[in-house]
Amino acid sequence: MRVGVDLIEIERVRRALERHGDGFRERCFTAEERAYCESKANPAQHYAGRFAAKEAVGKALGSGVYFTWKEIEVRGRPKPGVHLSGRTAAFAARVGAGRIELSMTHSRELAAAVAVVVDE
Repeated sequence: MRVGVDLIEIERVRRALERHGDGFRERCFTAEERAYCESKANPAQHYAGRFAAKEAVGKALGSGVYFTWKEIEVRGRPKPGVHLSGRTAAFAARVGAGRIELSMTHSRELAAAVAVVVDE
């Protein structure tokens, strides 16, 4: 079992969304993730949670932040799940990663995520 955790300031994500607009959204988030976040009253809060989740998953897999952002997709409500694709999925298979459990939370200022990779 491996654990990854990440914490990010929501304001930092808000600034990235304002400064880089669709480029940031399209580089880091799948179409489904963007649709979910944009449907919320405070999109930056939800983008921040997903950004933290992707980093936590990368850390738990052992790849750190060396992955393609959209290859880690946060899916589902109310309990979020993780879908891997591309090189990130291949890396996970190589290192024997099985199921990935994910927990996300946020306050007014911070978003956090914890990922647990259960080895096969």
